[in-house]
Order: sequence, then C-alpha cells, then structure tokens
Amino acid sequence: MGSQHRDNYDFAGDYNLNGIILQAHDGTGGSFGEGGVNIQPLVQELNVYEGITQTAIYGTLVIVDSTNLIANLPIQGTERLFFKLSTPGTSETEHIIDASEQTGHPFYVYKVSNKQQMKQGTLVYTIHFASREFLRNIRTKVSQAYSGKMSSIVQEIMADKQGLDSRKTLYYEETKNQDKIVMPNIPPFKAISLVAKRALPKQGQSVGYYFYETTKGFYFQSWENMCANGTQTRDPIQTYYYQPRNITDPELEESGDPSDNKVLQDLRSVEDYKFINNFHDTAAAQALGTYGHRVISYNLYNKSFTPTDYNYHKEFNKTVHADYTDDAGLTGTAPQVRENPVDFDNNSVSDYAESMVSLSPTTQFLHDEPTGGYGTDVADDGRFEGIRNSQRMQINAGTTIEMTVPGQTQIQPGQIIDFQLRPVEQEGLTRDGKAYDPQYSGRYIITKVRHRVTKQDYKMVFECKKDSVRESIPGKRITDFAGTANNENTKFSKLNN
Repeated sequence: MGSQHRDNYDFAGDYNLNGIILQAHDGTGGSFGEGGVNIQPLVQELNVYEGITQTAIYGTLVIVDSTNLIANLPIQGTERLFFKLSTPGTSETEHIIDASEQTGHPFYVYKVSNKQQMKQGTLVYTIHFASREFLRNIRTKVSQAYSGKMSSIVQEIMADKQGLDSRKTLYYEETKNQDKIVMPNIPPFKAISLVAKRALPKQGQSVGYYFYETTKGFYFQSWENMCANGTQTRDPIQTYYYQPRNITDPELEESGDPSDNKVLQDLRSVEDYKFINNFHDTAAAQALGTYGHRVISYNLYNKSFTPTDYNYHKEFNKTVHADYTDDAGLTGTAPQVRENPVDFDNNSVSDYAESMVSLSPTTQFLHDEPTGGYGTDVADDGRFEGIRNSQRMQINAGTTIEMTVPGQTQIQPGQIIDFQLRPVEQEGLTRDGKAYDPQYSGRYIITKVRHRVTKQDYKMVFECKKDSVRESIPGKRITDFAGTANNENTKFSKLNN
C-alpha cells in the first residue's frame, strides 16, 4: 500500500503512505506496544471527506482484522489516528494531507460501525474519524458578545482557548461590514455560521460567506473569492479532459519522456463522470426566489415595512461567477437563463418579483447603533437578503457534476478546475465548429472531495458546481412573446345545466 518511488509517479493514482498509526486512549498501542500500532496492513480502504458546506473534515477506515484490534488496543472511540498521505514529488506542506503528530494535525476516532465476522478469526468493520475541531465543537459552547468586523469575529471564535481552540491556519477573506453580535450559548460552528450569513466581502458585491475545513486548514470566504481575486480570474488548479485514452493531450505531444507524458495525461483524464444536476429546474428556481424575489423588511424599531424587489438579470453581472467568456472577468459572465419574455405580458423570469415573497424582520439600535441586520444601513437589509438568497440558489441548483479522477493531495474544495468535455456529435465538433461542449465545458468550483485510498491506487471523487455558462446561450433577444396573441383576452364559455 503506497508508492515504491517517493518522488516519481509509477502511474496516475500512485501515492505515498508510510504507516497508519492508531494510538489508544492512554497514548500507547495497548498490547501491541508503546506509541501506537501501525494498522496499515489491516486497512482495505481509507476515505477522507471535505467540502465547502462541511465545517469539519471526517473520514473512514475499512478494516479487515484478524488480530482482534478492537479488544486488544482496545478501541473505545477516543483514539488518535496518525498518517501522512502525499502524491509522488510533493514536499510542500500545503500539498500534503498531514495528520502526523510531528508536523500535522492528528485525527480523532469517534465511532466503529458495520462490524461483522467475515469468517472464523476475521472481523470486518469501519472506523470513523474526524478533526479535533469537530469534537471541540460538540464539547464547547459560545456565550458572549462580539464586536468588530465579521472576519475578526470569526478569528476570535476560532482562537478561543475555552472554546474551539483551533491550532490550524484560518484562511480568511476580509469583510467590509462590522457589527455587534451576541452568541447565546451555541456551538462554535453555529456561531460562525451566523456570522458567515451576514458577511459582506471587502471587494465584491456578493452577500454571505462559506466557512469550511479542508485538509490544509479552515477557510472563511465568499463564492466570489473562490472564483476570482478581486477582478483577477483565478487560474484552475488542474485541467481535466474526458476523451478516449488512445487520444493524446496536444499539450504533451511536443516533447518529453513518453512514459512521463502518459502519466501526466492520465492525471488529467476523467475516468468517469455524471451530471447530478445537468439542467436546472426553472420552475423550482422561480418558486425559490432565484430570479425574482420580493423581500419585505419589517423594522421592529419604527414599525415600518419596506418592500425590495430582486431581479436576477439586473444583478447578475455585478458579481463574479465561476465561468467567464473572456479574460476580462466581470463583463463576460453569461447567465444560465436568457432575459427573453416568457409569457404574454412580455416579462422575463426575473420580472416576476412575487414569484417568492418573504418577510425579513430587522431592527435598529439593538446595540445603540442605527444599523440593520448586516451592520450597515437598515435600508440595505432587503436588498442584501434578495442577493444572498439568489446566489445560494444559483449555486445549489446550478450545473453540478461528479467525476472520478486520479488522486492528487494538493487539490481541495474551493479551488477551480477546467473541465473540457467533447461534444456528443459524431464528428467531435458542434454545428458551429467547436471542439468542446459550450454549455457544460468550462470552469467549475470544487465543492466536495472524497479522497479514496486502497492498496491498489489513490482516486478522488469530486463534486463540482458552476453558476454560469461558458458562452452566452445563443439566440436573439425577442421583445414580443407571441405577436397578436398578446392582445387576446381570456375566453369564457358557459356549460349547459
């Protein structure tokens, strides 16, 4: 289990893993010796899960045990787990999954499941583990007031020695808004999620942040920041192709060792993929306020109502999205639905503000400040809520793809990949001569990663999303839905008694 050549690939899916140490609750290996026991020979499969909607990473070990490890260690659900997983040639800390005691952050065992006797003298079971912060979040609560920038409040919660007490790096995007927030005896992750919901980026026009843990640390950032650094497009961490194995990547044909080229091509090749949500449900999107949304803000302080209408097509190009049609970034984004009329009143899907109507309570002077729920002018609350809701719906209901690729430990959620999907036409070209699918190829944000390590190889299963399309959907913008039919009225016909 693991590579024979630490610095060179033998094949795509090769990896370095020199030991998986399980340490008992008393810091020993139980009856197996001091310091812990190396269970790597017993491990049939190692899985590590991370994602932008997960506040902590977790994983599993599938064990085939003929030594009765459960009783002889023993395993009671408070053990620590050490290992260091890397792909050949990687040495930088941010490119390694480091759960070692010396240089990384060990995992903590919390459950054993699926125990069964496969045959006489052999047990099969699954060990579940998670990061230290996962368990600290269960054991501690936050019960105090915080004031200042939203990004600073998250830093305070993360570093609280009586609370989460994280020893990992927090990568954060600075916020422009600040407020005073009282946390009413809630878990640290829930307290951070309350802050994340109200966070406004210092650069950008989006509303709301993601807080998540990867194998490299914690992240507190907006979707826009995953897509671009300000107005500068972020480069993809990897370009992937779905094509027959006997077709060589043109970039690798020019020079180099053929065997190295074969490995590099295989690293870029998608073994399998499927669309989880390949065509968004426009009926559901309208009902959930993705395109049109009327937010009625009720000010508890002065007992006033303020309606604010959100319009998808007016707001779309104000924020950064996953896919662009040019290098300029903001000006080239293409919405997933055109602005054409959809009914006899010649309105687009964005013009029906009453598709979703919500009541959003707010107040002023809660902490002696005239600000609203976002720490800004109370009049902004309705607009911000409409933007926040639509952005989440665009992401959740956008194009979602799951793909299996050879493992690389430097890849993590929140990064961009470029997926080149060939068109389905037999000639390999679209009708207008493109060698890629113009709607489903392009830039995706990695939202979930499953690292799957077996005795044979290391694979990753991605879930990737995008909230825009690579190229604008073709077709003229029409101004009249149905010509003269628009002038017709409802017809009534009385039935005979």
